[in-house]
Amino acid sequence: MLLLALDTATPAVTAALHDGTDVVAAHSQVDARRHGELLLPAVDRVLAEAGARLSDVTAVVAGVGPGPYTGLRVGLMTAETFGLALGVPVHGLCTLDGLAHESGLTGPFVVATDARRKEVYWARYETSGDAGNAGNTDGSAATVTRIGEPAVDRPAEIAAEVAGLPAVGAGALLYPDTFTDARGPEHVSAAALASLAAHRLAAGEELLPPRPLYLRRPDAQVPKNYKVVTPK
Repeated sequence: MLLLALDTATPAVTAALHDGTDVVAAHSQVDARRHGELLLPAVDRVLAEAGARLSDVTAVVAGVGPGPYTGLRVGLMTAETFGLALGVPVHGLCTLDGLAHESGLTGPFVVATDARRKEVYWARYETSGDAGNAGNTDGSAATVTRIGEPAVDRPAEIAAEVAGLPAVGAGALLYPDTFTDARGPEHVSAAALASLAAHRLAAGEELLPPRPLYLRRPDAQVPKNYKVVTPK
């Protein structure tokens, strides 16, 4: 098994390889405006670091967000293209789940990423099992369970729901008045996604389809009253 993981749902452009036992290579670079430029070089870098070729990959997993429209599509379209070219399955994972897996937190906590427009993408989590292993990237972490579906809201609107809970992610760090116990990691890593995917696949769990989780309409909109030009 050689699992290639990608995520572009946050400002981090991140790729990793997992051999079914552990993460064998990982690379992340934070640049919110260059997802398309940086992702393929990141894939090349982790393949070289692992001494592998793209043809060695047996499955691909991509973070499905929630995230901004353009950046999110880069990772998902790249994953789908790899899957089609290699003839291997492509799986999706919620990006917030990857951050939760990586956080090392125990008990109830929150993950919140920056949704722009003064909003956050967020979800609540609970941890069970061996809390001492939480946050590992070898698939042995405690079970971290998301409570409900991810949402997008203004921080002030969810203050009562997240009050007093530890919180990770860039969204939590941006709004300390709401997330009073905010901490890192700031962005998801593909290493965390890869280990979480490998763990769930080994347990026989079905992962998400590689479809984007937008939660709202894209920023770019077709003008409502644009002038129609017709040939004379």
